[in-house]
Amino acid sequence: MTEDESTELASDAAPRIAWVQSAAGLCAQVLGRWTAARLAEPMALDKALADMAQVPASSATLAWDLRGLHALDHVGSQVLWNAWGHQLPPVLHMSASHKAMLARVQRFSQPDPQEPPLTPWQRLLNHVKNRLSHLGELLLHLLDHCSDLVRLVGQLLLDLIQLARKPGAGPWRDVSGHLYRIGATAMPITALVGFLIGVVLAYLVSQQLRQFGADAFIVDLLGISLIRELGPVLAAILIAGRSGSAITAQIGVMRVTEELDAMQVMGIRQGFRLVMPRAIALALAMPLITVWTTAAALAGGMLAADIVIGVTPAFFAHALPAAVQVSNLGLAVGKSAVFGLLIALVGCHFGLRVKPNTESLGEGTTASVVTSITVVILVDALFAVVFKDIGI
Repeated sequence: MTEDESTELASDAAPRIAWVQSAAGLCAQVLGRWTAARLAEPMALDKALADMAQVPASSATLAWDLRGLHALDHVGSQVLWNAWGHQLPPVLHMSASHKAMLARVQRFSQPDPQEPPLTPWQRLLNHVKNRLSHLGELLLHLLDHCSDLVRLVGQLLLDLIQLARKPGAGPWRDVSGHLYRIGATAMPITALVGFLIGVVLAYLVSQQLRQFGADAFIVDLLGISLIRELGPVLAAILIAGRSGSAITAQIGVMRVTEELDAMQVMGIRQGFRLVMPRAIALALAMPLITVWTTAAALAGGMLAADIVIGVTPAFFAHALPAAVQVSNLGLAVGKSAVFGLLIALVGCHFGLRVKPNTESLGEGTTASVVTSITVVILVDALFAVVFKDIGI
């Protein structure tokens, strides 16, 4: 067979439609190979659909002839069925095999029944149902987090009991390392932020007190606000954003690198080696960081009060013990320890829930920071309500 003959045969096998005018009228002859292999060739399906688009306006009485087909499979039958608008033409000439194939396509390609339009009441019910479904998913997600967190707290209590029984077997090197990374390395940033907060607060308060000639009461306002509330909350928010995210990222990376799976295979308890050292370190470091931050804030407020309204540092230091009871400092230290414990638990909780991919690691770290700050503020509000009669 020559090259010209091969090209001619390939051209004859291309799926196409020829329009023939006969005595009975216009007839569309379907020619070539209407198979999946031929229709998958470049531009073959486009050419066939272009031929379909040339159907005259009188297509309702148009005759179709499939007897000139070289081959027809279910893919080609589906193309023809779609072009005919999911119904057979009134005049159709074809062989028995083609008729059987089109019958199968017709059987399994029935168009979906048109659903009646929804009434306003039905649309409202569907909207409410979707909202309730979304709310249910959120509640289930919240319950899942709560159950994991309760399990984490219970495991921490069991680990602390074991540590009390055998103190020598505790992970004290891990605790000391976390104390340094969480506490000592956070001192510069907490001191800077605390100092600036003290300056700003003293400046704003002094503007109001000067109007009433109550300059000396700036010691009471700064002492109560900084020692009792702003110092612990400010330190907790800084540590939540700095160390809480680091805890989640550290444990999450261990999940991504399969270190947590290796610990489980080796029989090393994750709570004893990962959660408990961080919880102990944060519970010990937070009160110290709170005292440090509060001292820096008082120093900033003292400096601003001296510059703005002339309250000397000597008067400020002398009047502070009388203006602020020691119970306020004890309350601040106590709730700071609770803040530290909660930040550690939240960070470990989201770190252990990280999936072995980087996207989940980023989402877990973000959720850890937001949840930690929210929990700190909620618990601080609870402390304010419960201990409202102490130190005031």
